[in-house]
Amino acid sequence: MATGNYGTIRPADVSPEDVQIVMVYTESRDDTQNFVLTTLNAQDVLRPYFNNNETGGSNVEILGGLYNLKLPADSFNKLGIYTLMIRPNEIRTVITDCGVLSSLPNVKGIIIDLNNVSSEYKNKFVNQGLVGFRVEYLNSDGTKIPNFFRIVTSSFYCEPVVQNLTNTIQKSIRYRYVEGSTNLLFCTLSPSSSPTNKPSATPFIGQPNQSIILTNTYFNPITTEIEIVDQDISTLAIALYGNQTKSIEDGIYTIYDSDNNIYKQYNLYEIKDQFNSLLYEVRQDRGENIDFSKAFNNITA
Repeated sequence: MATGNYGTIRPADVSPEDVQIVMVYTESRDDTQNFVLTTLNAQDVLRPYFNNNETGGSNVEILGGLYNLKLPADSFNKLGIYTLMIRPNEIRTVITDCGVLSSLPNVKGIIIDLNNVSSEYKNKFVNQGLVGFRVEYLNSDGTKIPNFFRIVTSSFYCEPVVQNLTNTIQKSIRYRYVEGSTNLLFCTLSPSSSPTNKPSATPFIGQPNQSIILTNTYFNPITTEIEIVDQDISTLAIALYGNQTKSIEDGIYTIYDSDNNIYKQYNLYEIKDQFNSLLYEVRQDRGENIDFSKAFNNITA
């Protein structure tokens, strides 16, 4: 019998502010070239559920892994295919410098200036606020280095200090941690140390003025597809199984919904040739020209 088995997978307690929702719209599945790419406001679209049973009815504990997707009518207002990619929020910024700590020269890291961070994300750039975030790097032409990333292992406020070094190859500006908040954040990454079998092979952690993308690792990206069509299962069931009437005098054919409200109306008539021989039977949609005198209750009363 196996012993010592523990579950490690748990639903993520994700706040909508940590989520980015990208929407791709196409009119049909055949159209793969002409598409519209839009970014939705996750705080308007994604609504978390709260574990009220365990907290006495108060909305304080997010029920991890269970969220409601609210689709805004102004964005989903056309027939077609909507593909939603729900992914961790991406924070784009620039590496101000790559340096070491003055007290621990073997500890390398990247320095981020908070002035280069969008105001909506600055609450993440605090002591230990970026631990676990993924760092991806961009080339000078704006393209992302594919399949290459580093993980933030620590982040603390810092300030630059100047040291007199005997080795002129080394940089004289180093960094030290500070207790209060500053505009600089020192982030250590993994991996950042050289392997023991080749000490000269220093892992790449970035370079000054290089653009990077910081992404939280709270959950895995999810892709879902939504198709908006003229009819769904409910409306098709109305056409098949709903109450129906046909006016013999004027040929108005009426279909009713489950509450016996008028759902659709058609004109039924015949087309004959000059010899009065029947050619066609026609059913024509009346559109908005509804005859409300054909209400089901009026007819069956």
